[in-house]
Amino acid sequence: MKKVVIGKEEWCSLPELGLPTIKARIDSGAKTSSLHAFNINTFEKDGKKYAHFDIHPVQGNRKIIQSCRGLIVDKRSVKSSSGDKEQRLVIRTPIVMGDESWNIEITLTNRDSMGYRMLIGREAMAGRTLIDPDASFCLGNIEEEEIIKHYNIVPASNNGLKILLLASNPDLYSNKRLMEAGEERGHEMRFVNISQCYMNISSANPEVHYRGGELLEDVDAVIPRIKPKMTFYGCAITRQFSSIGAYCLNSSLAIARSRDKLRSLQELSNKKIPMPTTGFANSPVDTKEIIKMVNGAPLVVKLLEGTQGRGVVLAETNKAAESVINAFKSLNANILVQEFIKEANGEDIRCFVIDGKVVGAIQRKAAAGEFRANLHLGGTASTVRITAKERKVAISAAKAMGLVVAGVDIIRSKGGPKVLEINSSPGLEGIEDITEKDIAGLMIQAIERNIQKKKR
Repeated sequence: MKKVVIGKEEWCSLPELGLPTIKARIDSGAKTSSLHAFNINTFEKDGKKYAHFDIHPVQGNRKIIQSCRGLIVDKRSVKSSSGDKEQRLVIRTPIVMGDESWNIEITLTNRDSMGYRMLIGREAMAGRTLIDPDASFCLGNIEEEEIIKHYNIVPASNNGLKILLLASNPDLYSNKRLMEAGEERGHEMRFVNISQCYMNISSANPEVHYRGGELLEDVDAVIPRIKPKMTFYGCAITRQFSSIGAYCLNSSLAIARSRDKLRSLQELSNKKIPMPTTGFANSPVDTKEIIKMVNGAPLVVKLLEGTQGRGVVLAETNKAAESVINAFKSLNANILVQEFIKEANGEDIRCFVIDGKVVGAIQRKAAAGEFRANLHLGGTASTVRITAKERKVAISAAKAMGLVVAGVDIIRSKGGPKVLEINSSPGLEGIEDITEKDIAGLMIQAIERNIQKKKR
C-alpha cells in the first residue's frame, strides 16, 4: 500500500458526496473525522439508511450550497474541541487525496465556527499517510477562484424573486438571516420598515409607498415579521401587498388571528386541538367561578396583549388568584385564566412549522425560580425528539391559524400534548443554533414553492 505524504492542511475530494474539492485540517490528535453539515435528515432506501444534508463547502462563502447524501453506518457520542459531547451520525464514503482513494468514516456536525469545513482524524489516516506537521498542501494548493468553478453558485440573475422583508429592526438575528438566506438563493432582498410604509387604497390602482414617496411595485413576495405593537398597521400593510399581487408568507388574516390570544384559543377549540382549560370573563363578579372553571389554583393569569412571557402571572392559591384577577380587572385589562400544568416542570416545546411540516423542535426550560420557559426570561433550550402526536398537534395548530410559518409552543401534560401559544413571527436564533438547521433557508424555499404553485 502506497503511503501519501500530507501536511497539516490539504485539499481532498469526496466524490460520492458530490464534493470535488474541499479543504481539510489534518489532526492526528483527533480520533474521528468530521464534515460540516446542516439541514440533516435521514431516510431509508433498499433497506439501508442514508443521511441527506447540506454543506457550504468553501469556508466564508455561504452562497455556495451543496446537497449531499451518504450511507449511515453508526451514531456516536463525540466530544468536540470545546469539551462538549454531542450525538453525531456517522457516514462512510470514499476520500481522494493525491492519486490515492480509500473509504473513511466521517461524523456530521455544524462546523460554521471552525476554520475548516472538514477535519481528518487519525482513524482515517491509519496506515495510509505520513504527516509533515510543518508543511501545508503537500499535494498542491488550489486558489479560491478555481474551487468555485467546481460548484454551482445560486445565480443572482433575472430569475430571482423580488422579496421584501417587512419588519421594524434590520439588526435582529432573524431578519439578518432571512436577508442572507434569500440572497444566497439568488433573490433580490430588501428590508422595508413597516412604520415608514403608507398606502393608496383605491379600486383602480392600489399602491404601497415607502419613505420619500417611493412606489413599492413588482414585488413577488413579502415576509411579514410584525412586532406586537405594530400588529394592526403591519397587518394592514401586509393586506395591501396581497391586494397588489404579492405572495405573503403569512397572510394578514392568519397573523391577526394568531395575535389575538382569545380568538386563537377559540379556533383551536373549534378544531378540537388540545390546550389547557381556559376561562375568560368581563366582570369581577365571576372571579371565583372562573377559578373553579380551570380547576382552581395554582393557575396562570395572562394578559391578552402580553408577549414573550410578559404579562403572565402564576397564582399559587385561590386567594392570590382572586387578587391578581381583580387587580387586572380594575385596570380594565383583558385577561385569560388558564389551568397550570404542574407536571411540565417549567418546560415546554417550541415546534417550528413551515408549510405543514415541523422542520425543527427545541425544548425550553425555565430558569431557577421561574415557571415561564421563554428564552428572553433566562430560560435554556436543548434538542428534543418530539412524538408523532406532538408533531400532528403542532401542524394542526398552525393550520388552524392559517399560518405557513409558525412557532407552536406545546406543553407535555398527563393528558398528552397541549398547545400553549402560536407565534406568527417566531425567532430563528435559538432554533437554528440548537438544531443546526438552516431554518431561514427553508422559509425562502417555502416562498419559492408557493409562488410556483400560484403560477401553475
